[in-house]
Amino acid sequence: STRIIFGAAGLSAASPGQVEQTLQTLLDYGVNHIDVAASYGNGECEKRVGAWMDVHRDRFFLATKTGKRIYQEAKDELHASLERLRVDSVDLIQLHNLTDPAEWETAMGPGGALEALVEAKERGLARFIGVTGHGLTAPAMHLRSIESFGFASVLLPCNYPLLAVPDYGAHFFRLINACEKEGVAVQTIKSVARRPWEERERTNTTWYEPLQEQDEITRAVHWVLGHEAVFLNTSSDVRILPAILKAAESYSTQPADQEMIELMNRRGMRVIFDGTHPIMK
Repeated sequence: STRIIFGAAGLSAASPGQVEQTLQTLLDYGVNHIDVAASYGNGECEKRVGAWMDVHRDRFFLATKTGKRIYQEAKDELHASLERLRVDSVDLIQLHNLTDPAEWETAMGPGGALEALVEAKERGLARFIGVTGHGLTAPAMHLRSIESFGFASVLLPCNYPLLAVPDYGAHFFRLINACEKEGVAVQTIKSVARRPWEERERTNTTWYEPLQEQDEITRAVHWVLGHEAVFLNTSSDVRILPAILKAAESYSTQPADQEMIELMNRRGMRVIFDGTHPIMK
């Protein structure tokens, strides 16, 4: 997998022309990892990625997710994903947003979704199993997950305002250290998040308001890439995807804290989560 991962959630809102241009952009920049989920656009995103797989399957590390928590539902959802993606198998299947303690107990317990993913791996339908999470409890819950099962990867938010939250930051770096020790890949999301949309008119397909200017995106992307142990998932908005890839291509050093504080203050950057759950207004 390339260190930069294409987050495909925004494809369902893209025009056919944008979808084709996105594929060409990924090929031009050499991005070989696509991250999608059964729930994105009610399956529409997987269908659009599936149209690429007929020709380009061997060029991409393909990842999807299931949000189901019990065995049969997760099994059925994975098979539906394979059909929409037009593939016999995926490289990575992930338990989607597993941060609620009660849902965690269900998914990880007897008859839970994890059993379906383990079975899928044994049958050759997936090469690896991962877990993803949103919200302020994601790092702590991922620590619990990797201590309970041999997940190949975790996925969680990472940006400057978020890691400045003491509890989140402490658990994030504890997770990073544990993953390095165990050989678990760390995928990060929300690198270019500016703030929640709240009452502002939405002009992007992201559920948070993103940074827009190239120099701002570059600084935010470089800051995440300065954490050498992590991968970076691009924004789901295909219109700012080229700016993120351009930023990643130019990475050399991590911006200093003062540079990030200046950007955060100038652009009004804030944590995009409220309590333990993402703001999804």
